[in-house]
Amino acid sequence: MTANQFATASTSTGTDRNTGTGRNRGAVAGKTVIADSVVSAIAGIATRESPGVYAMGGGVSRTLGAMRGKVSGSDDPSRGVKVEVGEKQAAIDLEIVVEYGTRIADAAKGIRSDVADAVQTMTGLEVVEVNVSVLDVHVPGADDEDDGGSRDRSRVE
Repeated sequence: MTANQFATASTSTGTDRNTGTGRNRGAVAGKTVIADSVVSAIAGIATRESPGVYAMGGGVSRTLGAMRGKVSGSDDPSRGVKVEVGEKQAAIDLEIVVEYGTRIADAAKGIRSDVADAVQTMTGLEVVEVNVSVLDVHVPGADDEDDGGSRDRSRVE
């Protein structure tokens, strides 16, 4: 276990640090450990729920993820997400594909806000950075599957 794999939140007074209520729940000391994969999943789900996001991850990542999803019946929420988690802070990098017609600057601003809110609310970590890399634009009606071989035909005879 390395320092970057887990975030640690220590409490010694029993204060509920996520809600800020200050309720004393028996004043039991202890430590809460949050894995990087938890922060990645939260960020990925929040990103996918943001308007204008078609998919996440690069081409190879999306292809492998789609194959895994068909086999396992589930989608990997952390695909296209990289996180760096410390004891009190997190930085998040996202790779997305936007829907055609989306105002990318507005979508990125919304994604940053949605992801930071979700991670901070659920983990209590301060999100110091959310970087959004737009890798592609999805055009509605343009399927990823072959359309009967027309792409393989030569344009000239």
